[in-house]
Amino acid sequence: MNTSDVNPGHGETCDVCIVGAGIVGLNALYVAGRYLSRDQKVILVDRHLRPGGMWVDAYPYVRLHQPHPLFTAGDIKWTVGKERSYLATKDEVLEHFEHCMRVIGQRIQIEQHFGFDYQSHEETSGGVRITCAGPDGRALVITATKLIKAFGTNVTPLEPLRVSSTRVRSVSPNYCDVRTDDMAASDTPVWIIGGGKTAMDTAAALITASPGREVNLVAGPGTVFINRDRFFPRGARRWWGGAMPNRLFIDIARHFDGTNEPEVQDWLLRTSGLAVTEHPNNFFAGLLSESEQRTIREGLNTVVVDHLEDAVDRNGSVELQFRSGDSIATTAGSWLVNCTGYLMHTSTPYEPYVSPSGSVLSIQTRSATFGFLSFAGYFLTHLMFRDKLRELPLYAVDGDNLRTKTATAAALTYGALTLHLYNLSLIYDALGPSVFLHCGLDFDCWYPIHRRVTDTAHFIRTHRRDQEHNRQTLDTLRDRFDVRCGPVI
Repeated sequence: MNTSDVNPGHGETCDVCIVGAGIVGLNALYVAGRYLSRDQKVILVDRHLRPGGMWVDAYPYVRLHQPHPLFTAGDIKWTVGKERSYLATKDEVLEHFEHCMRVIGQRIQIEQHFGFDYQSHEETSGGVRITCAGPDGRALVITATKLIKAFGTNVTPLEPLRVSSTRVRSVSPNYCDVRTDDMAASDTPVWIIGGGKTAMDTAAALITASPGREVNLVAGPGTVFINRDRFFPRGARRWWGGAMPNRLFIDIARHFDGTNEPEVQDWLLRTSGLAVTEHPNNFFAGLLSESEQRTIREGLNTVVVDHLEDAVDRNGSVELQFRSGDSIATTAGSWLVNCTGYLMHTSTPYEPYVSPSGSVLSIQTRSATFGFLSFAGYFLTHLMFRDKLRELPLYAVDGDNLRTKTATAAALTYGALTLHLYNLSLIYDALGPSVFLHCGLDFDCWYPIHRRVTDTAHFIRTHRRDQEHNRQTLDTLRDRFDVRCGPVI
């Protein structure tokens, strides 16, 4: 919708406007609350009707992939009352978002405008003018001193795959709960299309809910997952066992030189990874447990390491056709479940993460500064309020463009982790340790303080030495794939 098409509405003023109420926006809001006084105001805008971002639209059987205490705004504690390793459900995550809003609202004024779509902004001598549109087309015009566009990965619900066959039922997890409804009432084969975490969630849900049913997987090139049991051990083991996640990320970046993702993939699978397929060739930094891997492997009927191109009707049955030229016949009435992934499937215009004036911070994948964008919501907002956002020569990568130019996601993911560590190193030197202590997103927070101190000391001792290698790796990715990658200032 163009701003010229928006019906006349009303105007608001504030000190900070944050667009996006997902995990990125709530971390930005948390940090803003550390700098603003009680009489200052933040306006929070989101196209959904409640805070939660992608979790509002998520499929019903989704759960957090990491232990729930590590998914929060700042250092706000959960109130769910479950054991530390518990993987929270969609409803529990959404309730925690509401809880975070209440906690932050005790420090600052928050004016909420849910159900409003961001349209545009312009910087003026009086601040930043933001135009949004409500569901009825009514305009909301906001004038703010600072604007934070917390779009993150801009996840949208998956649509069913479009195929030629009229004899299959094509669905997606967002519009079909595979454990119930029509799918549960039928007994025809199910084909899960995709090899990432959504596909693993769907396979586990189907196999658990309907033991003995024919469940098949079309896994693309196959995916390596990080072994959750190794990096988030349960009970007393976290006091002495397990591997620190941040050390894994450092080791990945040290192994990766911008060209050698197959070698890094093999090393990762040998030392820290799990896979459902043989010889996986993708990596998204997703988590999988050994019990999940076992349940899925034992419950799958057929695994195809290929990409589905189409399903066509032929001689009374259905033929699934793959990119390699191979095909498989399946029963009429079979189900296709689109689990091909959510990340970076939308096309958005390029925008630098910081505007020339420093008044606009834009957190998105076209100018990404972190492998996990929730960290960008936290750390970049600190830089913004300390007037260091333009001063610090952070690297930014056009992740959308890089993704389209790579055969698999491995180069993108290894590059994102390298970017993450490079920029964290610069930010640590600029902001000091106190800011890091209040970042509850830190995966190492799973471990007791004596182990975290040891790991932090390792980072402090080595991070500057690693900076040059990480910078060279990012420059290699830039030259190899011809993408934007480097400081924006």
